[in-house]
Amino acid sequence: MSTSKSISIVIPVRNEAGYIAAQLQRLQAYRSRGHELIVIDGGSLDDTVQLTTGLVDSCESGESGESGRSRQMNQGAASARGDVLLFLHADTELPEGADGLIIEALAEQGSRWGWFDVRLSNSGLPYRMVGGMMNLRSRLTSVCTGDQALFVERALFEELGGFPALELMEDIALSKALRRATKAEARPARPDGVAVTSSRRWEQNGLLTTILLMWKLRLLYFFGMKPSNLVRMYYPRHD
Repeated sequence: MSTSKSISIVIPVRNEAGYIAAQLQRLQAYRSRGHELIVIDGGSLDDTVQLTTGLVDSCESGESGESGRSRQMNQGAASARGDVLLFLHADTELPEGADGLIIEALAEQGSRWGWFDVRLSNSGLPYRMVGGMMNLRSRLTSVCTGDQALFVERALFEELGGFPALELMEDIALSKALRRATKAEARPARPDGVAVTSSRRWEQNGLLTTILLMWKLRLLYFFGMKPSNLVRMYYPRHD
């Protein structure tokens, strides 16, 4: 499918050798349709960077450490040439034909940004419920998380100065800024199709434990706790 606008897919990575090759292989169809694929590495100690060879338009070194993700994405956006920026995690799989779905949704819904509904890769009922709650929360609040493949017109992203330089919750902060900037225009676009994100975080740390932690972090952020303090809770070994 050809589209009237070009998309730059920006993927921040750090030690994603287990996911990046398969992700980039899936995304080659978008490159063949004229879209751009940019990887920003945050100091990987594994083979992540080597595995991008020949599969991306650009692979750059960015801010190192877990807390550098907002800077990584801003760096990728700064070098992007597309009309629309799509911020994608290495472990989130786009629905088929996501480029056409995005362009169509932006045009038909009169929006300048949006995200995909999401489901977790684990098909168990508790995980389906978590995905459903994520989608419902986003629809009610017009705020999405990085797992939901946020996309935005590059011009609007640049007007707002990109992702805030936060160590955590940068996706929440940008969503709120986009919501404020476009509240007089239209609600965020929600394309057809569902993105599938890895359930590894919930499986490794425990489903209930992860849910409670994320609720706690969002609540503390809402009441004004600095992301630099929150990141120590999210990454217990963070220095």
